[in-house]
Amino acid sequence: MQKIDPEGLELNETVIFVNRVSKVVKGGRRFGFTAMIVVGNGEGVVGIGYGKAKDVSEAIRKGVAKAKKSLIKVRIKKGTIAYTVIGHFGAATVFMKPASPGTGVIAGGSVRAILEATGFQDILTKSIGSDNNLNIAKATMNGLMNIKNAKDIAKLRGKSVVEMYSRPLRLQEVPSNEIR
Repeated sequence: MQKIDPEGLELNETVIFVNRVSKVVKGGRRFGFTAMIVVGNGEGVVGIGYGKAKDVSEAIRKGVAKAKKSLIKVRIKKGTIAYTVIGHFGAATVFMKPASPGTGVIAGGSVRAILEATGFQDILTKSIGSDNNLNIAKATMNGLMNIKNAKDIAKLRGKSVVEMYSRPLRLQEVPSNEIR
C-alpha cells in the first residue's frame, strides 16, 4: 500500500495513550514519556505514530510527526469495510468484520480511536491475544493495510473482475429415467 502525502489534508490528531517511563541511573531515576498518536481525516486516510521524549508535549509532537509520515489510504464501503479482515502484530490479533448500517463502531481502546479517525461508522471488532495498546494499534493498522479491492484480487487470480464475479455454467442434471 502506498504512503500518502500529508500536505493539503485536514488531519485530526487523537492521543491513544501516554505512558511514563523511567531509567535508573547512578543519581536516581530519570523520567520520560511516550505517546501513541493517531491522525486521520475521517475519509479513509489514517496513520499512527509513537513519540518518546522527556516531557509529554514533546512526545506528542514527535508522535504526530511520525504519524503523518505513515499515512495510508483505506477503502471505506458504505461506512464499513468490504469483507472480514484479521490484522496481526506480535502477540496481538485484531478481527474486523463489516456491520450493517446503524451498528456503530463496536471496538475498544486503540482500535476504536484508529477506526474513528479513519472514518468508519459501522464496524465490529475483537482484539485477541495481547492487551498491549501499542501492539493492538499496529495490528489494527496491519489489518487495514491488507484490505484489497476487487481489481487487486482479480489480478492475483489471473482473471478479470467480470470473470471473478460471474457464476460458472453448470451442466443441467439429467433426469433419472434417461439414465439406462
